[in-house]
Amino acid sequence: QVQLVESGGGLVQAGGSLRLACAASGIIFYGMGWYRQAPGNQREWVASINSAVGSNYADSAKGRFTISRGHAENTVYLQMNSLKPEDTAVYYCWGWDGSSEHWGQGTQVTVSS
Repeated sequence: QVQLVESGGGLVQAGGSLRLACAASGIIFYGMGWYRQAPGNQREWVASINSAVGSNYADSAKGRFTISRGHAENTVYLQMNSLKPEDTAVYYCWGWDGSSEHWGQGTQVTVSS
């Protein structure tokens, strides 16, 4: 059974940092990444990483967020610095196995002003 489990969300003040982690099991993912969804908004891509093209970021994340994969290939992290209230959302881990997308259950990130 394929599972993606996020951790690391929470409440932080503007300007602070959080590190999200995602542990995947059941399959090796070619690509992994993060999406987020704020109330009333569509889910949006934040960052992704794979061995072929490296890492990519949405404009909103560039310069502040860093995505990385762990030593165990099926882990992915999102280091978020200089957080802003507009970063408040549920963050979802995403994995691509070459034919299908897989999603975690999400972790809440709340940035207070």
